[in-house]
Amino acid sequence: MSQFRSIKSIKSGLGLRELQAVIAVAELGSFRRAATALGYTQSALSHQVSALEAALGQSLFERPGGRAPVRLTPAGEAVCRRARRALSEVEAVAADAEQAARGEIVRVRVGVTQTAAAEIMPAALRAFRDDHPGVEVVLVAADDTDSSRAAMLRGELDLAFSYNLETDEYVEAVAVLDDGWVILTRRDSAIASLERPGFGVLDQLDLVAWTRRWRPQAELEDAWARRGIAPKIVYRTDDNLALQRLVAAGLGHACIGRIAASRAIDPSLTWLEPHEPAAPRTIAVCYPRHRPLTATARSLITAIRDQAA
Repeated sequence: MSQFRSIKSIKSGLGLRELQAVIAVAELGSFRRAATALGYTQSALSHQVSALEAALGQSLFERPGGRAPVRLTPAGEAVCRRARRALSEVEAVAADAEQAARGEIVRVRVGVTQTAAAEIMPAALRAFRDDHPGVEVVLVAADDTDSSRAAMLRGELDLAFSYNLETDEYVEAVAVLDDGWVILTRRDSAIASLERPGFGVLDQLDLVAWTRRWRPQAELEDAWARRGIAPKIVYRTDDNLALQRLVAAGLGHACIGRIAASRAIDPSLTWLEPHEPAAPRTIAVCYPRHRPLTATARSLITAIRDQAA
C-alpha cells in the first residue's frame, strides 16, 4: 500500500495558490508568463507547481526546455479540469456571502419537467430547506430541452432538468436517476395481466402519447418504427395529468416514465415494465459552464441527487 499517498499528504500540497498556478501555466504555456500574470517570481510559481506534483505523486507538465511551450500530461489535464471547478466554487461561495450580506434574497431558478416538479423536487426541497431556510427556489416549467438549455445560456435559469442531455463545452449534465419507459394501462385492460411484455404488444393498439415536439417521445416512436411497431395514436397531449386521465377513461394505453407511472393519479391504472430496453431515459440536472455554479445551487443539486437515490 506504500504506493498510495494519504489524503492528508495530498491536502498539504493542494491549495488555491497551487491550483491557480497550474491553470495559469497550462493556459499560458510558460512558467515565466504564468508567474508574471500572477505576480510571483518564476521560482515561487515553480515551487507551487512542484509542491502539488509532489503531493499527488504525478508529473503535471511535460517540460521540453528552451522556448518550447510546456504541455499538460494526462494527469495535469485531469487536475486542471477539477481545479477550474474548484476555483469557480470558491468564487461562488464569496458571491453567495456577499449577496447575503447585502440583504439580498438568494435565489435559485430551476427549469423543471413535469415529472421533476411533481415527483422529485418536493422531497429535495424539504431536505434543502433544512440547511438553506432563507433561499428562494423558483421552479419554471421547462419540458423542452432546447428551450431550457437556451434559457440557461441566457442567464434566465441556474439549473434545469433534462432527459439524456450530453455534457458539452457549454452545459454540464449531472445524472440523477434512470426513468425508463413503461406501459401505462387500466387494471382491467386486455394487456394488464401480461408479465413483462415487449413494446410490440402495443402494435395496432390505441395509444395516448406526448406530442412529438417533446424529444424523448419522438425518439421512442422512431425506435418503434425501426422495429415495425405501429400503435394507433388517438390522442396527444403535453400534460402529464391529462395523459393519465385519458388512459384511466379507457381511451388508450400510454408509455410514460417509471417514476410517474408508479405514482399514477387514478387507482384504476397500473403499469407494465417491458422486458426489452427502449430509447434511454436518464434524468439529469444541468447547469451552464460559462457561469460559476453558486454554492447554493450546488447544494440543491446534492439534495436532488440524495432524494432521488
